[in-house]
Amino acid sequence: MKNNQKYVKQYFEPQGVTMDWVKKSAIEKPPIWCSVDLRDGNQALIIPMSLEEKLEFFKLLCKLGFKEIEVGFPAASETEYEFCRTIIEQNLIPDDVTIQVLTQSREHIIAKTFEAIKGAKHAIVHLYNSTSVAQREQVFKREKQEIIDIAVFGAKLCKQYREKAEGKITFEYSPESFTGTEPEFAAEICNAVLDIWQPTTEDKAIINLPVTVSHSMPHVYANQVEYMCKNLKNRENVIISLHPHNDRGCAVADSEMGLLAGGDRIEGTLFGNGERTGNVDIVTLALNMYSQGVDPQLDFSDLPSVTAVYERVTRMKVSDRQPYSGALVFAAFSGSHQDAIAKGMKYRVEKNVNTWTVPYLPLDPADVGRVYEADVIRINSQSGKGGIGYILETQFKLVLPPKMREQFGYHVKSISDHAHKELAPKEVYDIFIRDFVNLTEKLNVLEAGYSEIAPDKIKGKIVIEYNGAATTVEVEGNGRLDCVNTAIHKVTGKNYTLENYVEHALEEKSTSQAASYVCISSEGKNFWGVGIHSDIMTSSVKALVAAVNRML
Repeated sequence: MKNNQKYVKQYFEPQGVTMDWVKKSAIEKPPIWCSVDLRDGNQALIIPMSLEEKLEFFKLLCKLGFKEIEVGFPAASETEYEFCRTIIEQNLIPDDVTIQVLTQSREHIIAKTFEAIKGAKHAIVHLYNSTSVAQREQVFKREKQEIIDIAVFGAKLCKQYREKAEGKITFEYSPESFTGTEPEFAAEICNAVLDIWQPTTEDKAIINLPVTVSHSMPHVYANQVEYMCKNLKNRENVIISLHPHNDRGCAVADSEMGLLAGGDRIEGTLFGNGERTGNVDIVTLALNMYSQGVDPQLDFSDLPSVTAVYERVTRMKVSDRQPYSGALVFAAFSGSHQDAIAKGMKYRVEKNVNTWTVPYLPLDPADVGRVYEADVIRINSQSGKGGIGYILETQFKLVLPPKMREQFGYHVKSISDHAHKELAPKEVYDIFIRDFVNLTEKLNVLEAGYSEIAPDKIKGKIVIEYNGAATTVEVEGNGRLDCVNTAIHKVTGKNYTLENYVEHALEEKSTSQAASYVCISSEGKNFWGVGIHSDIMTSSVKALVAAVNRML
């Protein structure tokens, strides 16, 4: 590609960091979660949510366990103001949930913001102004001190308005475009704000460090977070909040490394909706923790229903490959993957394993409301015998012998390949019934009577229909299936060998049907047939007849 020389580093690497956070291998406790779906997420929608849709989404976020929810920028539009007033006046905010509102450092906007939250029991007033070199030079055309003055002006006004307000109000400050700001200046302006607010143990302040635009690799952001943690005044009374955007596809990594480096709080959206490439995906971030044994204290146990509400009210689509929530993220089409998953699932049952170590599945699909049979094993031309056999066994109680599983697997793959489509479990079952079970097209046993003539000898009188003509033959054998086999040889004149016979009940009931599997060989080829009947002997005869019909 041409013109790469015009791109220069827009971030600043902080000095004096030790990167001790790198020695940590995992996040050991969840952060404070703040959803910004109703503000940051909503402003990124082609069609912003209506009042009714925002109310539905707000209730969903409360149900999922969010304790802090940014509900909008009330001074920015009448819709945002009305929504804030509605949830307060209709008493829709649970007692343990704090709403958050955004404001710029302008008196009429701050006044409108405090008016919007009147009557709220708990609220966070989120003040921000841009601090990056690009914003200072190109947008505001102001020196550093002038930018600090803007922040200090807003901080003082917020403090004055809080003194007259009801309820518990917490302050938050964001040096917007933090990642493009010199770390020393970011610390200076945040400390200037903290000097005004004077946070205490009972009245902590939030300093939010947004990746407004992602400029660097994640470890650089984490070092910036470490620097701020070490250089903010009154750190023990300050909550460090992270607000990563996803321009470089690193929002989750930025968040995880930022938490290791000292962050206490995450602002993000469900499924990562937000401007440009979006905000950090809280579902992914939370379930990453969950899959490492940490309770994220958010409830995604019914992720499909959460996805459905999100897609309906935002008109956005969750990608099929989005981590944890995508329609195909637990799906295995590859034969080797299917085989490993099936064996892993069987191992858990056989060994009574409580921990989750199933190959290819980093998280138990059932924990997020997904169904193994419908979501995990998917059948197409890439599938293998393991997955196809798993479908038949788990959904239809048909335990195919290993060799038959292999033959049926190739049969199904061929059908999928020629049809150029995925096959649903019911379609796989229908193929099995159609092509292998109780086949009577060319050959059929119409009647069979048996009598014992010696301890190891049975005489059979068998009526066989072959190519439309019925023939009665009398034969002897060491069992009823042997008698039928001999009779078929006589009537058809075909040369084949009975190679394998397996049977099992389809259910654990005395009245259940039985499934029998028979393999015959002829001229170096194996042919499998299946019989299903309430009588085990009848099912075995039907299986033999089906196998011969497949050979014919």
